[in-house]
Order: sequence, then structure tokens, then C-alpha cells
Amino acid sequence: MNFVQRDDALTWGRVIRRPQRVASPRFKDELPQLVVAQAQETVLPIGLQRSYGDSALNSEGRLISMTGLDRFIALDAESGILRAEAGVALGEIMRRVVPRGFFLPVTPGTRFVTLGGAIANDVHGKNHHRAGTFGRHVTAFSLLRHDGKAIVTPTENGNGLFEATIGGLGLSGLIEWAEIRLLPVKSSFLDVDLIAYGGLSEFWDIAEASINTHEHTVAWIDCTARGRSAGRGIFSRGNWSADGGLTVHSGRQRLGVPAAAPNRLLNWLTVKLFNEAYYAAQKRKAGALRQHYSQFFHPLDGVANWNRLYGAGGFWQYQCVVPPGAMKDAIAALLAKIASSGQGSFLAVLKTCGALPSPGMLSFPMEGATLALDFPNRGAETLKLFSTLDAIVREAGGRLYAAKDGRIPKEMWAAGYPELGRFLTHTDPYFSSDFWRRVAP
Repeated sequence: MNFVQRDDALTWGRVIRRPQRVASPRFKDELPQLVVAQAQETVLPIGLQRSYGDSALNSEGRLISMTGLDRFIALDAESGILRAEAGVALGEIMRRVVPRGFFLPVTPGTRFVTLGGAIANDVHGKNHHRAGTFGRHVTAFSLLRHDGKAIVTPTENGNGLFEATIGGLGLSGLIEWAEIRLLPVKSSFLDVDLIAYGGLSEFWDIAEASINTHEHTVAWIDCTARGRSAGRGIFSRGNWSADGGLTVHSGRQRLGVPAAAPNRLLNWLTVKLFNEAYYAAQKRKAGALRQHYSQFFHPLDGVANWNRLYGAGGFWQYQCVVPPGAMKDAIAALLAKIASSGQGSFLAVLKTCGALPSPGMLSFPMEGATLALDFPNRGAETLKLFSTLDAIVREAGGRLYAAKDGRIPKEMWAAGYPELGRFLTHTDPYFSSDFWRRVAP
């Protein structure tokens, strides 16, 4: 199995472009020869490459694309335990299990994520306050280390590799297959409430009231609004319907962005106008409705290459989480800085996270609130804004999400992840990434 040079490797944010050497195995027995240490070079397993920054790049080593290992191994219809190879996409899991009355226990905002990638980034969703992260629902996996030997974990004696691999960004080894516990559902639809609200104080009240009544909660916010309207948006909350059928999502993407949009298209004026129009339109639609899971969880998956909307320069996403005691002041301060900067976009999301802990040592979510925004890449201007936002997040005791990052300072990464020292003892020295070389102590 050879590694092929790819000179056009791009991150999902389209900011970082670096040559990569990639192997694309199809069968499990090809993996040991790919991970065994060669000439001190490191490797990194990757999936569908939806990480926004450089956590799925390994410019000084090699990449192993796992998407060819996408087979289903077993499904226990009684317990809901699914075993599959690490390269299978979450969307394909949904396609197979929904007709049987199951769904993923946690899904991120896109179904274009592999099973291994969901574990390595310990993804979270709109039900974090009820279900926690994806890693809480992983029951076992096989981890291949640089000596070519596979370890099935968790083990009875608890060697720590299970906790290091969940949220471990592929740095503890290569996941060959994994088992997860699925969620039983009676329908592929959700009963949803859309609530238009006028500012942050209303958001906090609605979020608090929804914790015990709704399994899924999230809000789109207008990042251009200021003053008393700052943080205004559309709160969406939903529960699984008891009826409606078990239809799967369509694999078709009816819309697409064929080429990078002109850079001048996405400026502060157009973003402000879009946000105002979108808020008004959604406010008119507010109320109770029924949505298919694909519309509720993955609305952007219907638009092929939507990341090209930000122009040839690409975009950054900034996603932070801040703890309960500081979240109201910190979120208000972050939104004020963003609005006054004249930067931001039409995609800004705010939600609260619950107290259920992840088993992962480097898992991103924690109890509090998470804010995620896209920013068209304006070079030094955008990075300067991020430094200002970093200071607010760090003072609040928060942290940033590696799957969305491409520039976090090493010191801030260390400050945000208190189990980093413990994690270091479980990394495999022959697994690395561009991200890890930036932030590793």
C-alpha cells in the first residue's frame, strides 16, 4: 500500500492548504503495515475531513484515509448495540438503522462524519443536556498502535486508552472498528417549537425552561444585533415524534456551490441584511411544526460545498464553551466584540450544555454555553479579533474546540484542558498532526 501525494489538500474551512501523503486502504489487514513506524515518520488516521482547521492534516508525516473501511459488522436488535468499521459515515449508519427503529444517540450538525471521527472528536449535538457527548455511548473499539498490535478497549484493568482515544484527535492510535449503543425511536420526525426571541436575557430564560421538557435545543442568533437586541434569534427545541413513519434521509444534495463566491459578496452589510431578513422570516414561521431528522439536525447537508460561500480566502470558525458561572457575561461580551468588529456571518449558533461528563480526557463540551460562529478569512484583521475573543473565553474559564480550530495559542489550549498532562502519557509517539505540533506541550 503506497502513500499518494496530494498537493491540493484543503481543510473544510479552506484557509489551510498543505501537501499531504495519503494512503487509502480498503481492508483491515492492510492497516498494520501502514501504522508501523517507518523512518521516524508519524501517521494520522482521517475520515471525511470535515474538521475546519488543521487537526486532520499531517504535513510532516502521512495520512491514512479510513473511508474505505466502511463495513457494518453486527447489530443487536435487542440491545441496540452496533459494531462497524471506523470509516463508515454517520449518514450511512442512519440509512441502515432508522428503518429498524434506531437512531444515533448523538449527532453533530453534519452527517458527513465517520464513526472513527465522531469518537476522535467526541462530537456533541443539540441534546447534550440529556445525552452528553458521543463518547458516552461508545461501548468498545479496537485501537491499532504503532507496533502493529491492536488493543480492544475498555479493558477490565482500565489502561486509560479508552478515555484518551475519545476526543483524542487520533493521537492515541488508529480505531479499526467501534461499538456504539443506538437510541430507539418510533419515528424519523421530531415535534419542534420555533421561538423568536429579542435578546440574550430571553434566550437564557427559554433555554432554562426547555431543559426538562425538550430533548434537543439550539438557537440561531443574529451576530450583527447590538444593544438590547444583542443575541436575538430563533430558538429551536424538539422531541422525537411518536408517529410519522421511519423514512430515511435523501442522499441527494439539491443545491450546491460550484465555485468559491466572490470575496466581496460576504461583507458586513450583506451579512447584516441577511440576518435581519432571516430573523424576520423565521419569526413569521414561529410556532409548532414537525420536521424530519435531516431538516432538524443537518440542514446544511442539503447544500453541496456550502463552505465555498465564504470566497477563495476561506473562513474560520470560532467555537468556544464557557462554564455556567461566567456564561451570561462572557457570551454578552463575545457578541459585543463581534458586532463592533464588523465581522461575522449568517451562521451563528448558541446553545447550553449539560453537566453529564464525557469519558474523554480532551473532550470539548462542558456544562455551560457554547457559541459557534463563522468568519470570512480577512487575514490579520480576523486573527486580531480572535485574540480578543480568546482573552474573554480564557478569563471565563472556557476553552476552544480543536475540530474547529486552526490557530489557537499553545498556552490557551493547555489552560482549557486540565487533563492534558494525563493525556500525554497515553499518546502514541508515532501519531501526530499539524494541530498537535502547534499545541503540544
